[in-house]
Amino acid sequence: MKFIHRFAYYLVGLVIGCFFVALVFSGKDTRCNYFPNARVLNDIRNKPFHYSEKASQVLAEPWIDTLDIKNTLEFGDVDFDKSNTEFRKAKVYIIEGKTLKGQEIILKISNREDKATLEEIIKK
Repeated sequence: MKFIHRFAYYLVGLVIGCFFVALVFSGKDTRCNYFPNARVLNDIRNKPFHYSEKASQVLAEPWIDTLDIKNTLEFGDVDFDKSNTEFRKAKVYIIEGKTLKGQEIILKISNREDKATLEEIIKK
């Protein structure tokens, strides 16, 4: 069999394979969260999110907004050394991020099976 014929068979198979892969993955909401930081942030974002009284008081101040919290939960860094992931009922994560104005903040979030609660906001 000539090289041209083999190459034509290869291209036909490649096109059919690409079509089936596109068909399988086109309607799904797939995410690639391979690293622990991305998995924790994704888990917190996908749960019902609540604010403690202490966090609500800080959010009433003009230097921070709920949009800053959402951005930190999207692009922040989880400090696993300071986080308490051994607790059975709720794991407490320390997440470092920035506000839209560039102010560094630290969020202390209690992550339970059914909800996530912002416990504390610390201005760095």
